[in-house]
Amino acid sequence: MKNNYRFFRNSECEYFPCHKVRDPEKFNCLFCFCPLYFMEDCGGRFAMTEAGVKDCTGCTIPHMPEGYDYILKKLRERIRG
Repeated sequence: MKNNYRFFRNSECEYFPCHKVRDPEKFNCLFCFCPLYFMEDCGGRFAMTEAGVKDCTGCTIPHMPEGYDYILKKLRERIRG
């Protein structure tokens, strides 16, 4: 499989899919925990709870086919400053 390092689906996970999506076959579990979670400007759809915790329920960026490239780009931008 070409580019298999970019995609992993764990359909056996008890939480799969952890976000509502149109096509579970394209749901990427590679970034089960988003590497951008602690970034203030991650670019995703999130809300803050009353306790000040980031709630990413509305974000599917890490789980989309394009998510791998997006996340690596954001991490590179962060490293470069």
